[in-house]
Amino acid sequence: MQRLLPAAMRPKRATDMAAAAPGRKVVLAVTQFGMSEDRAANADKAEQYVRRAAAAGGQIVVLPELFESMYFPMVHSEEYFQLAAPFEGHPLVERFARLAAELRVVLTVSFFEVANTTYFNSCALVDADGTVLGRYRKSHIPDGPGIRYLEKFYMSPGDTGLDVYDTAYGRVGLAICWDQWFPEAARALVLQGAEVLVYPSCIGDEPHDPANDSYPHWMRVQQGHAAANMVPLLAANRVGREQLQGSTGPVTYYGGSFIAGPQGQILAQVGASAKALAHGDRDPAPELAEGLVTAEVDLAGLATARAQWGLFRDRRPDLYGALMTKDGGNVGAGGSSYAYSSGRGGKGGAGGKAGGGGCSCCGKQECSCNGR
Repeated sequence: MQRLLPAAMRPKRATDMAAAAPGRKVVLAVTQFGMSEDRAANADKAEQYVRRAAAAGGQIVVLPELFESMYFPMVHSEEYFQLAAPFEGHPLVERFARLAAELRVVLTVSFFEVANTTYFNSCALVDADGTVLGRYRKSHIPDGPGIRYLEKFYMSPGDTGLDVYDTAYGRVGLAICWDQWFPEAARALVLQGAEVLVYPSCIGDEPHDPANDSYPHWMRVQQGHAAANMVPLLAANRVGREQLQGSTGPVTYYGGSFIAGPQGQILAQVGASAKALAHGDRDPAPELAEGLVTAEVDLAGLATARAQWGLFRDRRPDLYGALMTKDGGNVGAGGSSYAYSSGRGGKGGAGGKAGGGGCSCCGKQECSCNGR
């Protein structure tokens, strides 16, 4: 039975955690491999990559999303609901918890979860002593385009929230695949004390639009998260060609798994040439190969750098109320509700100010926006 900490003990927030100790170096590792229809073989392969990562010095190791099977949400089929299992006592989580304890590594374990009548795309985070610190349920659930990601047929949006886990090697912010396209999620994790962001992933080509290469976009958006928050980021993708019965064609998962540094630079990438990475750039066409990479970072040094740079000191949460809405409306200075007016590119109504709040441009009660 996996060792699951009581809710009161997990995960720890930034306010609960001690300041970073001086010279806290940690070796990060991402793995990349292909999956087959043989679930046992997939789990065995994942274990071998964890062992290889640990042998290479890896302390925080990230496995790809849903690595126990081929990516079944490329089709709608009720048979795949049978792949789900409850979190408590999940055999895959228990197996890799034992492995984490043996190798003294922090490990992500992605799995398809069922809880009563509801299904989730989930990931457990296991500490280096084998303790299962908790599980995260994917917050953003994709649906399309084309045959790509039909997860809404199988999975509900997660209800665990975005949490940070205090591990043996640092504070880890965990999210999953489609979550990585949302800067709000990355910022929320770092605001809660995350020192490292990890994203188990599953992404490939665009069969519905062969001219659209999403690989550069996929990398750049995550490099932006790393740079904007000044934390290292790990993305572990699957690689290879998959096709399921009922799909309209195969999907080639393009790998490119990487570790980004706190300036958004690429520290290491699976299948990349040394020349491509020489200046911190991504390889524009990494080899479609299985493998793993590692990179060492100093978490204490990065904490000092973040404080000195002032990105968090100079934030203005009182001006970001629009982020709490779907359409940017009905917020004012300090997050108070009001209706936007039309001012400089404003929304509806007349004038540059909005009743009950502040200016629709700057949020202030008194300002000179729009020549007022």
